[in-house]
Amino acid sequence: MQLETFLLYLFVSFFYVTSPGPAILLAIRNGLTGKMSVVATSSFANIVGLFILSVVSMLGLGALLMTSSLVFTVFKAIGAVYLIYLGIKIFRSSRIGHSNVEESDRPNKRYSHYFGESLLLAITNPKAIVFFASFFPQFLDTSAPVAPQFFIMTLTFMAISFGSLMFYGGAAKLMKQTLAKLQFIRWFNRVTGTLFIGLGIKLALTQR
Repeated sequence: MQLETFLLYLFVSFFYVTSPGPAILLAIRNGLTGKMSVVATSSFANIVGLFILSVVSMLGLGALLMTSSLVFTVFKAIGAVYLIYLGIKIFRSSRIGHSNVEESDRPNKRYSHYFGESLLLAITNPKAIVFFASFFPQFLDTSAPVAPQFFIMTLTFMAISFGSLMFYGGAAKLMKQTLAKLQFIRWFNRVTGTLFIGLGIKLALTQR
């Protein structure tokens, strides 16, 4: 891969990753309600999920999703149900707005819970698989070995994603003291929960 091509890929990936989406909303929520270790655990799970999606896209699942209506519908249904479920759970947790800042800093769940939550959020998104399948080939140099280029692009994408999620989670953590006094966390959980439900419905209505 030529340097100019890689820089273009880096530019496009940065704006795709940093645009608001479910993973960023989850990072902000974890920053407001938990420790930075929770944000890091969730962010790491997200990039593990991205790596899995990238691999399966390279193996042909992305092409299958774009050509098979049945496969796409199944993946879409799974992703939509999980987004709606997560939205309802976050909305119901809005009572955390009554807690003080110190209490909300103590994780009341195992780190495996946050890891699994973020991992499932990443791998149940069929649109991400289609994105990898259609996005990566545009930057591949077919005259050179494909595998090294694939891993370079995937690891770069993962690094940008991890940094972005840590930034959003860290920013939320820094603002936590002020926002918590205004019972912002309770309001944010309600809005975030509603957005997740809306994203789930939107995904369910997405056409192949």
